[in-house]
Amino acid sequence: MSQTRPTVIQTEHLDARAAAWLGERVNLIVCRHDDPKLASLLPEADALVVRTYTQVNAALLDRAPRLKVVARAGVGVDNIDLPACAARGVVVVNAPDANTEAVVEYVLAAMLDALRPRQWLTQAVDANQWRQLRDALEAPRQLDELTLGILGLGRIGKRIAAVGAALGMRIIYCDLLDIPLAQRAGAAPVDRDVLLHDSDVLTIHVDGRTGNRHLIGASELAMMRDDATIINSSRGFVIDPAALAAFLKAHPNAQARLDVHEPEPFGPDHPLLALPNAYLSPHIAGRTRSAMARMSDVVHDVWRILNGETPRNAVVSDE
Repeated sequence: MSQTRPTVIQTEHLDARAAAWLGERVNLIVCRHDDPKLASLLPEADALVVRTYTQVNAALLDRAPRLKVVARAGVGVDNIDLPACAARGVVVVNAPDANTEAVVEYVLAAMLDALRPRQWLTQAVDANQWRQLRDALEAPRQLDELTLGILGLGRIGKRIAAVGAALGMRIIYCDLLDIPLAQRAGAAPVDRDVLLHDSDVLTIHVDGRTGNRHLIGASELAMMRDDATIINSSRGFVIDPAALAAFLKAHPNAQARLDVHEPEPFGPDHPLLALPNAYLSPHIAGRTRSAMARMSDVVHDVWRILNGETPRNAVVSDE
């Protein structure tokens, strides 16, 4: 193996084709983020390719003096200290639109699971059982009668607004930014309290800024409808799990369908685990084969930077 090749450390999963493409050009070392060997490899690293669970903080950066680029094979960069990277001249790149459609599909599936009961027959039933099943599986509401509230009208929020509108839902949203009319996908802006009060389904799509921790807590949940459905595929820390557990216990017709959690994985003492109206999935909203491949395309920006070229998707720190 040529010693003139730059060294790239891959700490989490990459699509096989993307990894092979990068491996033809660099000295690619695969070492899991939780492997003790990682610390001894960092001093030689020119680039680092991560996903969700590798914490790229000042301590890690101090052990990697040659580092030129950190690539997030995904969208959010909550696990990467952007100011610390900027202070060291380390470029951060990501794949900003790679999993939008996958997450939109997940949210739509979660809505339908919440609102449209289904049961599959595995054996023949008599006429009486047939009637009982049909009566029990009658959906009390359909989507075109409901209000879909979107907290955060970014890339994913806009696509969900378009999908909800196509299904006949009333769409409202709340966002920190003033979204131009032409970019709202038919959604109407409302303040936070109206969003919480009016939403039959609330789907959350906010970023990882510190101020979003427990954005939805006891006081916010108290404004929501007794039969509301809450979907979170953004960040686990956005919702206070203890407050949500109390809300779900007090309102058995409400539901929560959560794909993100804090921590991941969570332990047996998680307050939502035993609740029949809490549905917890293992961070899978963005995990379609196509999305995973697109997220892995970030390797092309790694190669661009290592060759002194301008990356397509650099992430700039706000600080």
